[in-house]
Amino acid sequence: MFQPRLILPLSRKSLAALLLAALCLGIASAQPAIQGKWADANDPVAKQLIEAERKWAILECEPSKIVEESLADDFVGTAPDGPIYTKAEALGEPAPAPGTVRACKLLGAKVRFYGSDIAIIYGSETSIRKGKDGKDHSRTLIWTDTWLKRIGKWQIIAVQDMYSPKK
Repeated sequence: MFQPRLILPLSRKSLAALLLAALCLGIASAQPAIQGKWADANDPVAKQLIEAERKWAILECEPSKIVEESLADDFVGTAPDGPIYTKAEALGEPAPAPGTVRACKLLGAKVRFYGSDIAIIYGSETSIRKGKDGKDHSRTLIWTDTWLKRIGKWQIIAVQDMYSPKK
């Protein structure tokens, strides 16, 4: 048996609010995700971030305050051999003994921006290290660093480092 449903009439105000909400949801869902873009070679922010990465790459050969200055307080990194570490742990890491690390060099870095406040930097670095056997060994790291601009200051919030595969 058919039973009629009670349909409450919408006021013009309610109908307008309902249509506005539907329109806003439609517009919001139609917005494309932020697409990354590679930084131009002359981009001043990219140059600034790459210079900070260079200082980090040569840190064991030329000590500086780059770790303290660049890492966010909530930073988390993954070391090449696997352990996860924090800013406090990075700052507490002892410097290598004099003469055990030399020829530190940034090999290259590329910056990809995601909006105006996030940058991912892909790079590599190398150094020569004296092993426990007394012989020199070349070490090359490949890394991905995530930078976030907070209150006008760029900071590293995450890193992932790995040893370059032997060739």
